[in-house]
Amino acid sequence: MSDDSFKEPAASYEVEPKRSEFAPLIDELYRERVLRARSASPENKILAGQPLFESACEITLLGIRHDFPEYTEEQCRQVLRDRLAMRRKHERKHDSH
Repeated sequence: MSDDSFKEPAASYEVEPKRSEFAPLIDELYRERVLRARSASPENKILAGQPLFESACEITLLGIRHDFPEYTEEQCRQVLRDRLAMRRKHERKHDSH
C-alpha cells in the first residue's frame, strides 16, 4: 500500500437531521407570533417588554440549573445576575465606540 492511499479524502456522508412531526405546526405558530408582533402598536410592544424579559430570564435559569445541578436557587440566580451584568457592560463598551 502506498503512502498516497492514506492521503485520499474520506467519504463525505451528509445526514439530514430528523425533523419532528410537529415541526410544521411549530413553524406555523412561530410565523403567526412574529406577524402578530410586527403588527403590534409601539405601545403594546413596550408593554410586552417586561413579560418577555422575565420569560427569557426563566428560560436562562432553566439552562443554568441544567448546567449546574448542584447549585442552590440563589446560586443560579446569582449566575443569571452575573450574566446580565456582563451583557450590560458589553453593550456599554460597544455603545461608546
